[in-house]
Amino acid sequence: MAGLRERKKAQTRKRLADVSFALFRERGFDNVTVAEIADAADIAVSTLFSYVPSKEALIFDQDDEFERAAVDAVRDRAAGTSIIDALEAHMIALRRAEPDDGPNRADFQELLGTTPALQEYAERIFRRWEDSLAVAIAEEAGLPPADPGILSLTRFVMEANGIADRQPNPEGALREIYDRLRRGWGDIGG
Repeated sequence: MAGLRERKKAQTRKRLADVSFALFRERGFDNVTVAEIADAADIAVSTLFSYVPSKEALIFDQDDEFERAAVDAVRDRAAGTSIIDALEAHMIALRRAEPDDGPNRADFQELLGTTPALQEYAERIFRRWEDSLAVAIAEEAGLPPADPGILSLTRFVMEANGIADRQPNPEGALREIYDRLRRGWGDIGG
């Protein structure tokens, strides 16, 4: 169980993420200053930067946890569970566990889609996650991380949630994507 200090840090981090997201949605990312966010969260600017390295990082408050969890899903999977099955279960569980008290995926995607600075930041995070996941998959498969099959699988896994988000039934789409990853593409167009 987390101690008081860790719980307070988590609460402050969440408050920063929620406040910054609300301000960005209301006024636009470029029209909100870090000082305004700190003031709205009732902390000093210097304290804000002890939680995040940049303004862009404010709405990606859990990026380290997401990266670690995906890698752990591969490394800590049950014996006999394939990497694809472990990643599918992880991504579906992640989708189901989204909190009701924060921004929803559609609002987040809308903000991201209209803010070039956030798009660039998200791309850097995405590539870092992809690299970490490729290393974990490669280690488990006994292949080098630069193996084309490892890189392809990792890219598909990383893109799956974004593709599923644009479908009427995101979880069903996610299952279909992972099923296709298991079976391959040999039956398409033939």
